[in-house]
Amino acid sequence: MQHTTCTEDRIYHALERCLHGLSRDAFSSRWAAGLCLNCWSLQELVSRDASNYLILVEKILGKAKEVQENCDYDLVTPLALLFYYAVLYAPHFPPGSDLLLKAASVYHSFLTWPVPYCDIFRELLTFISDELKAPGISFQRLVRTEQGLPVKNHQSSTVTVLLLNRSEVQSEFLSIAEKLSASKHPRHGTLILLLEHLYQANFGTRCDLGSLHHLLKSKTLEELLEIYASAADAQEIAAASSDPVLARERLQSVLRDIAGAASFPAIAGEAQPRKLHPIPIPAARCYTYSWDQDNFDILNDVLSKECSVVEHMASENEEEDEEEEVETDGCSPERDSLLSPICAISKDSVYSALSEEGLKSSRVSLFNTSKDSISELTVVSRKSLKSFVSSLKDCMDSGYAEDSDESSLDTAGRLELKVEKTHHKYRQTLTTKIYKLFKSKSQLVLRRDLKDCPDTGSLPLPLRRAESLCTPYDEDAKVSTLRIVVFGSDRISGKVARAYSNLRLKESTCPSLTRYFKLQFFYVPVKRSCLAPSTPVMHPSPSLGDPQLRASPQLDPTLARMDSSTNDISHYIGMLDPWYERNVLGLMNLPMHVLCQSAKPEAEPQEDSPEQLPILADTILYYCRFATRPVLLQLYQTELTFIGGEKMTEVFIHSLELGHSAATRAIKASGPGSKRLGIDGDREAIPLTLQIAYSKTAISGRSHWHDVEKVCTSINLSKACKKYEELASKTECLNLTMTEVVKRQNSKSKKSFNQISVSQIKVDKVQIIGLQSSFAVCLDQDEQKILQSVTRCEISVCYKPRDSDLFALRRSSLPPQDHSEFHSLLCLPIATFSGALP
Repeated sequence: MQHTTCTEDRIYHALERCLHGLSRDAFSSRWAAGLCLNCWSLQELVSRDASNYLILVEKILGKAKEVQENCDYDLVTPLALLFYYAVLYAPHFPPGSDLLLKAASVYHSFLTWPVPYCDIFRELLTFISDELKAPGISFQRLVRTEQGLPVKNHQSSTVTVLLLNRSEVQSEFLSIAEKLSASKHPRHGTLILLLEHLYQANFGTRCDLGSLHHLLKSKTLEELLEIYASAADAQEIAAASSDPVLARERLQSVLRDIAGAASFPAIAGEAQPRKLHPIPIPAARCYTYSWDQDNFDILNDVLSKECSVVEHMASENEEEDEEEEVETDGCSPERDSLLSPICAISKDSVYSALSEEGLKSSRVSLFNTSKDSISELTVVSRKSLKSFVSSLKDCMDSGYAEDSDESSLDTAGRLELKVEKTHHKYRQTLTTKIYKLFKSKSQLVLRRDLKDCPDTGSLPLPLRRAESLCTPYDEDAKVSTLRIVVFGSDRISGKVARAYSNLRLKESTCPSLTRYFKLQFFYVPVKRSCLAPSTPVMHPSPSLGDPQLRASPQLDPTLARMDSSTNDISHYIGMLDPWYERNVLGLMNLPMHVLCQSAKPEAEPQEDSPEQLPILADTILYYCRFATRPVLLQLYQTELTFIGGEKMTEVFIHSLELGHSAATRAIKASGPGSKRLGIDGDREAIPLTLQIAYSKTAISGRSHWHDVEKVCTSINLSKACKKYEELASKTECLNLTMTEVVKRQNSKSKKSFNQISVSQIKVDKVQIIGLQSSFAVCLDQDEQKILQSVTRCEISVCYKPRDSDLFALRRSSLPPQDHSEFHSLLCLPIATFSGALP
């Protein structure tokens, strides 16, 4: 008893440490480096004994009651995630345990809280309901999707792609990422793990897990697939029923029948003096790539590698179409996300009509013994709650075409097949299979909350931001999710923004990735390596042939250091989501030897137990699995005019540097050239005479244009929101910083010096024209995006491609009568734990 009390105290204090400092009044303080380890330490402590998970659930519920009494909004999402984690990993809830029923009672009282908090608990209640009816089903679905295990009627897959640049991250990051991608789990072993977990979750110590493990190892892959398909089918049917008690009883009955047919060890009638075994979730399937581009073309390699999976699922889909008619309301039987079992927000039911005929045709021989007992479970409730991750689906921009009829999809499909003729033969086959797979399910949908709006110009800003994320294909029809995890500083976030914009344009004309994958974007900030990136590209005017402008100096890694690189974008995300700041942004403050550390092995490690992952790998997987709500990061665009009159449009997300600051960045990146050319400050820089027009947004929301002529050395624009107090303001603003030359004087050495003055203004549109001079422009601190010989630069927030004339409104003093001139804003959706809370 004393030992139990000691353990409870340790878990309680670990939970308190995990939540410490997340209240709103402490938000502005910088986290200590060790705070980001608290969540990982809590998980490591609880995983030492199976009973600890139940203790953790109890402590979380007690804390949730305190949160409700104190109205502490900041702890809502962290507690919900910790509760989900504890239940997900709990090996078994004893029959006499009422913890899940208590949780349902506690969380039900939160439904009166404002949006989005009530949504979180509505989804959590659905998760609890599924676990009450089919114990362990969330664990089963997560492992199935992450390992790409195809099971008839439950075909979903999640692939994780890690994109790193060697110049941005330390070598240890690369080795850990490569270790993750090298962690292959044989299908045979995965099936054994799933069956062990399924039987322990339902029968606890009544199931002899050790004997079951040895028996399962002796069976062939085909036998395991047949057994597991039957068991998984029974679990899904139980989760879709309406009566939890009856569902559990029927599920256990079917599992006993399956065990008998497969000669499993006998399941005892009462609990036995055995020990429950925590079963860890295997590392997700990962691909690791070195990436430093302005496009996501590298993801086509992932698509080609997943080709066999697509073809397999497509063939099974065609067979099912011939054998049975399954009505799904455009929703696949299983969602491809963390809480995939839970029904969608906008759907009436995930398993809307699994008919008994369909069950008969899909049942394998082992299931026939319990056909009668299962038939009653085929009645599916038409009223189901929101999924824990459906909010990400609602906002995530994973499709790009916005046509309004089915024929447009056929046209797009034909166009895609025409383009693919120039590719390899396997790509042609892949496209054809993908098209067949989704042709019957693809439908053109607008967001439910926007479909009745006459135009986007009359919509408030948040809705205009969301409306830009409409999807051309039903997200629920997609059986695969592609997690894109990018590591880097603000320079890399700019590349992600440009790659995302480029992907939108490509997919709008010829859908490929988005036809098969639902895309999710994750961002892990790192302190930029002291070594310089790849050779800077000095972009001249397209008509210029000056070889000096085209030349790319060779780099000397020992000389080129990027001291001015920032991580403002990740800090902005952290302001919106403190759990992201704690568990993702906080990684930057940890020493590398700590990130590479692994948890201590268990005192009694199980046979064939997976290798312990380093803290960094563990945290990356935690982020991917639990961050299901996006923050929409506004993109900006600039139209550049060069000396020869040529124009170019570029996208940025964080900053635009113009003039001396851009040229200085190019010199710093030039290696030996930086010594030869020298780096002068703004006091020694050659001034530029610029005509500057900018739009200031007043409190009323109306724009006021100002035209000035300034003599400047540098003009920099950056995302305006850098403090927590600024979150309530219009975050689409940019900070315009002008380094103005007040007076220019000569010294005794005949070298000219500038007396400078720096001013800062919040703007939303800017137009800069060089008067008889050109200047350099650098986007997002990226040495590969330094453009030379620019004479005109126009900057504004980024809209959908239809917005061709960004400055048409400036030329008219009258408000526009045609609201169609306003279109949805283009935003990059980065997955976070809570999204942008109010």
